Amino acid sequence: MLSSLLISLLLSIYAPPVDYDILLAGNFGEPRPHHFHGGLDISTDNVEGKHIYAIGDGYVSRVTQGLYGFGNAVYVTHPEGYTSVYCHLKSFSPRIKAALRRYQYEHQTSVPDARLSPLVCPVSRGQFIALSGNTGNSTGPHLHLEIHDTRTWDMLDPYEFIGDHISDTIPPQAHSLMACPQQGVVCGNSRKQVFGFSSHQLSRELTAWGRVGFALWADDYMQGTYHHYGVREQILMCDGQVVFRALVNRVPVGQNRFVNSWGDYDHWLHHRVWFLKSFVDPGNRLPILSADASRGIIDFCEERPYRLEYILRDYKGNESHYAFTVRGEKPASQGESGESGHSGYPGYPGYSGESGDTRVFHWSQTNSYSLPGEMQLVVPYGLLADDVALKPEVTRRPDKMADWYAFHPVSCPLVSDGELYIRPRLDNIGADSILHTEADHSKLYVRTADGRFMGGEYHDGWVMGRIRDLGLTYTLDYDDEPPTVQPLSLGERIVLRLADRKSGVASFTATIDDRFVVFEQLDKSLTVVCDLSETPLRRTGRQHHLKFSATDNRQNTTVYETNINY
Repeated sequence: MLSSLLISLLLSIYAPPVDYDILLAGNFGEPRPHHFHGGLDISTDNVEGKHIYAIGDGYVSRVTQGLYGFGNAVYVTHPEGYTSVYCHLKSFSPRIKAALRRYQYEHQTSVPDARLSPLVCPVSRGQFIALSGNTGNSTGPHLHLEIHDTRTWDMLDPYEFIGDHISDTIPPQAHSLMACPQQGVVCGNSRKQVFGFSSHQLSRELTAWGRVGFALWADDYMQGTYHHYGVREQILMCDGQVVFRALVNRVPVGQNRFVNSWGDYDHWLHHRVWFLKSFVDPGNRLPILSADASRGIIDFCEERPYRLEYILRDYKGNESHYAFTVRGEKPASQGESGESGHSGYPGYPGYSGESGDTRVFHWSQTNSYSLPGEMQLVVPYGLLADDVALKPEVTRRPDKMADWYAFHPVSCPLVSDGELYIRPRLDNIGADSILHTEADHSKLYVRTADGRFMGGEYHDGWVMGRIRDLGLTYTLDYDDEPPTVQPLSLGERIVLRLADRKSGVASFTATIDDRFVVFEQLDKSLTVVCDLSETPLRRTGRQHHLKFSATDNRQNTTVYETNINY
C-alpha cells in the first residue's frame, strides 16, 4: 500500500496522458470475470487518433502488438520504480515505431514484443508517444492506462499517480444487499437472498440466526458521464466494529482470478451483476481484503438487534453510508424459498452422460479425481478459494480417441492451471487424422467442446492439458493438418490470410530473397501484412521470391512461396 506522503509525491511527479479534461469509461479494480480491471479507461470521445503522452520521465522498455488483449501497447519504465502501460493504441510515434522495427529485424521476429534498453528510446514527461485507438480487446475507442510496480509487477491504481487531474464529486451508491447464510438462516431461509436499497437505510428489518455473510452490489460514479465504476473502498461494520474492509489499490497479477471468489461468480453468471462479498473465502489470498477473526462472517447468536452499516468511499474521499438492522431470532422452521442453484451442462450439444458420485475438492489441499486407465484430474493446492462439490460426467465416444469429460455443472474457474490427463485410444486416431495412419504422439492435444486448444504434453501413454475451468467439457483431438495461407494482395502491400481449423496458428515468419521481412498481423484477425516500403528491400522493378511459413500449435508447418515484382 502506498503511503499518503508517497502518493502526494507521485502526484507532483506524474502528469495526465492526455491534454484534455479526463472522463473515465472504467476505473481501477472493477470486478470482471477472471480478473480485475487493471487500470483506468480514459475516454477519447469515442474517436481514434488523440495524442497520448508519457505521464513521467523514463524510457520505452517494451512495445507490443496483440498481447494480453492490449492491442498496440507501449511500456514506459520510470526511475521511481514504476512502469506505465498505454494500451489499445492506433499507432506509435515515429520514433517508437522505428525502435520496434529495428528490434524485429535485429532479432528476425515478426512477433511484436520488443524489449528495449534504456538508451534506445528515452522519454520525458509529457512527450508524445502514440495515437489513441481501438485495438485489442476493446469495444470502443479509448486509452487503457495501467501502472505497475516494476519489481513485482503488481497492478497499482493510476489514480494515485494522476488523480489530481481527475474531477469527481459523486459518492458511490449501493443498489442491493445479499444475505449469504453460512450454516445459518436469514428470515427463516438458509439460501441466499437479495434485498434492495431504496434509500440509505434498508426499508425492512431482517431476522437471522447462526453464521451469515453479506455481499453488496454497488457502483461508483463521476459527473459528466453515464459510466459506472468499481468502488475503491468498502467497509462493513457491526455494532460499531469493523468486520470487513476492501481497499482496491494494489492487486498482484498472479492473484487476479481471486476476483471470482470475492464476487459471487455464480450470481454473475446468471444475472451479470457482481455482488462483492463482505467476508473472505478461506483460500482467498487477495491482500486488498481484510476481515476480523471470523473472516467477516457474523454469528447471530443473541436474540437482539444487530446494527450493521456499509461505508463506501472513492479515491477522492466521496463517501456514502448504508445501514440495516438484523434481529437475532431463533427460527421456528426453515423455509425453502430464496435464490436457488442452477443446473445444466455447457458446451456440448445434447450433453447426456454417465453421472459419477459427487466429489468435494477442498481448498486446503491438492485434489485429484480419476477414472483408472482413462482420465485423471489434478487441482494443486492454492487453486481453489473454497471447497467445491464436483459432479463428474462422462459422455462415451467408443469410436473416438477419447470421451468427453466434465466436472462441474456450470463454469467453475480455478485460480491457475489445473492438470487434466487423458489416455488416448491410439487405434482410433485414424478417424481424426487426414494425413497419417500411425499415431504421432506430438499431434495429440486437449481441447474444449467449443474447440479451444488447452495444450498437450504426451508422456507414458497419457496426454496432459492445462485447464482453468472445471465447468467446461474436455476431450482429446489430433492435429496433423498444417495451416492454410491464402494470398489476398501481392503488390507493394502484401496481404495474406491465415487459417487453421484445429489447434490454431502459433507463429509465422517470412523472407524475401532469403532475407527476413516483418509481417504484421492485423488487429482482431488472422490477416497478415507486409508493407514493402518499410522493409530493407529496395524498389528495383525486378522480380523477388517470397517465402512465408506458418506453424500451428502442434508444429504442423505450411510454406507458401511465390514471386513478386517490386
